[in-house]
Amino acid sequence: MTARIIDGNALSAKIRELLATSAAGMKVSHGVTPCLAVILVGEDPASQVYVRNKVAACEKAGFRSIKQVYPPNVEPVTVLAKIAELNADPSVHGILVQLPLPKHFDAEAVLEAIAPEKDVDGFHAENVGALMQGNPRFIPCTPYGVMKMLEAEKVPLKGAEAVIVGRSNIVGKPMAMLLLAQSCTVTVCHSQSKDLAFHTRRADILVAAVGRAKMITGDMIKPGATVIDVGINRQDSGPNAGKLCGDVDFESAKEVAGLITPVPGGVGPMTITMLLANTLESAERTLK
Repeated sequence: MTARIIDGNALSAKIRELLATSAAGMKVSHGVTPCLAVILVGEDPASQVYVRNKVAACEKAGFRSIKQVYPPNVEPVTVLAKIAELNADPSVHGILVQLPLPKHFDAEAVLEAIAPEKDVDGFHAENVGALMQGNPRFIPCTPYGVMKMLEAEKVPLKGAEAVIVGRSNIVGKPMAMLLLAQSCTVTVCHSQSKDLAFHTRRADILVAAVGRAKMITGDMIKPGATVIDVGINRQDSGPNAGKLCGDVDFESAKEVAGLITPVPGGVGPMTITMLLANTLESAERTLK
């Protein structure tokens, strides 16, 4: 068996086209352009790439974007003042602070400073609580993208055994809530889990989001399973040193799985796409 690859680039392009059409319609009918403000603190190369990609995606979809860049030694009070300014600006519909922040920042305090109704990342405690209750205002972008991929592939969810490797607030925990809401039986594994392979081999749906290169191998996967690889790692040795890879050993996994996402070109493009979807939804709410 060779798994069918879930093409995140293709699905992302299809959704972004719909978002661009909706944004154009909103501008014509209400004179409103969805606007995302992105704050970047410091010079982390990966963060710079992510922010550049987010801004480019906004522009291509006909959204307005605001990019505010601060040096790594900026005082937190300056960033908090900017967030307050953006909170008060009715033309701004989404606010995102790119993580990680420099060590002298209290990241939680910064995220909590964003108005919940503009927290398009879905990280504010109020939005996390709403997701837990099954009535989310904004769904965190990466898990949201994963759910859209499962929907597009018509993966059966009701009663399915879903195993998530990773318990982060950004992916693992919200992913568990979303799958649980679709009547999956959910197991969350982590660094302290005993006999990880025992759990992963039971999974009809396996989501790897732990940040360890090629940690999940083919012999850890149930034949025919849907494997979603959220990890983005750089290989540090061998002939492919420096190249991107996921948390799943793609070559061995694709011979066992039924469906699988590649890295790159899988979940990554969907994350930014769902950020745009959340921003559009926030703009639409201001019209009601």
